[in-house]
Amino acid sequence: MAKPLISDELWSVIEPLLPPERPKPKGGRPVIPPRAALSGILFVLRSGIPWEMLPREMGCGSGVTCWRRLRDWQQTGVWDRLHRELLRRLRQADRIDWTRACVDSASIAAKRGGAGTGANPTDRGKAGTKRHFVTDRRGIPLAFLLTGANTHDSKPFEDLLDAVPPVAGKPGRPRRRPDKLHADKAYDHRRCRRACLRRGIKHRIARRGIESSQRLGKHRWVIERTFAWVNRFRRLAIRYERRLDIHHALTALACSLICLNALQERF
Repeated sequence: MAKPLISDELWSVIEPLLPPERPKPKGGRPVIPPRAALSGILFVLRSGIPWEMLPREMGCGSGVTCWRRLRDWQQTGVWDRLHRELLRRLRQADRIDWTRACVDSASIAAKRGGAGTGANPTDRGKAGTKRHFVTDRRGIPLAFLLTGANTHDSKPFEDLLDAVPPVAGKPGRPRRRPDKLHADKAYDHRRCRRACLRRGIKHRIARRGIESSQRLGKHRWVIERTFAWVNRFRRLAIRYERRLDIHHALTALACSLICLNALQERF
């Protein structure tokens, strides 16, 4: 028997974050329950099928209905709050390792173009989107940014560091800064090192023309694994969404599911 798309544990986390349903005083069609709509969203995220091909036999309503729920919940900040809540639970369980963090980026094709795309220099100038991630020592995604594929890795570096939310879960002030940061030669710029120093973060950035990035492999391989985890969600292996907010919502949901797996020790 197939496992349910939404486990009881995931639903217990996300249900309090969802906005209340709008009343329908004039009646009309019954509203698809939020859990059913979320099941349809997860099915599209994992399988990569087009929204309009979502099987109605699943009881999730139409693909358009699920897409609208994804959009509406993104507008109210549900997906980013879900990610922050799971990070909080991970820290509470002492499963975020702040001793080392890694930053890197990966580009994907953007078949339909849209905001947050650019000419990909590694794909014959075709439209693409670049995902910038920062992870902890175990590869847990702490934050991400989406830019055009022609954006140099070093330019959104400060914004990426600041995108890490304050993570509570333990007595004292919430934490958002790692002790040390590892990066490859793409970040070998004075502004990147200064950004780390201003935030009290030790840095280990490979120097261009002096050393090989391979020496950082024993620490940086975890972020490559994180990109592989994200690409297992077939809808994210290629960007099909023209709207950047929809692609952001799916990426944030994927990061939340990775955090949930870490919480359940499914590494």
